[in-house]
Amino acid sequence: MRILPRLGPQHSLPFRLAWWVAMAVIWFVLISFGWALLYRVVPAPITATMVMDPNGFSKSWTPLNRIDRSMVDAVIAGEDARFCQHHGFDGDGIAYALRRDMSGGKLRGGSTISQQTAKNVFLWQGIGWTRYLRKVLETWFTIVIETVWPKRRIMEMYLNVAETGIGTYGVEAASQRYFGHGATHLSSIEAGRIAAALPSPKKRAVIDPSGFTRRHGNAIAKRSGVVRRGELDGCVYP
Repeated sequence: MRILPRLGPQHSLPFRLAWWVAMAVIWFVLISFGWALLYRVVPAPITATMVMDPNGFSKSWTPLNRIDRSMVDAVIAGEDARFCQHHGFDGDGIAYALRRDMSGGKLRGGSTISQQTAKNVFLWQGIGWTRYLRKVLETWFTIVIETVWPKRRIMEMYLNVAETGIGTYGVEAASQRYFGHGATHLSSIEAGRIAAALPSPKKRAVIDPSGFTRRHGNAIAKRSGVVRRGELDGCVYP
């Protein structure tokens, strides 16, 4: 039984174009949801960012139950304090970033952990005009993962694919590289310094940081206690 109609010569060019566009959109939606459903249970083996990294890449997938809770609290404190409250997009954070940009302040992104995960897992680090296309796709994939993944899975994926240094991806590889031990046991200071480097991992030193990175890492370590006490990580550790 034929589900889709056969296009005959009686159909105009605009109709044919609209039909093919509609089919492309349907297939894109099906593939993106299927891809996300697969990654709900299967670790992401590799990402475009890793493949395109001229320094190569080192990674080691680690289940969330083998990553110290201090690391989860640190990225919530440093990257997305409302991770457990929003559904992928933080309106307050976006508004703050826009106000800061319009007032001439230092540009600061309003991306949530969900948005960063969508970008890191499914997309690329766009430059030039491609970043605008990537941003549109990032919005879509954020909606997809917030629909089919629990928050715990989003956090697990983020901590395994985020760039944590030159050629280094995931907190396990970062912990081994910087501290000589796995991510199972991280102090709040160690977790805070990894989290402080996440926005600019190729430029910010985790070992013997100075200036802003040291201050920011220490501040994150202190705020991590607020995250824990306030149960702001409750969607990850219900």
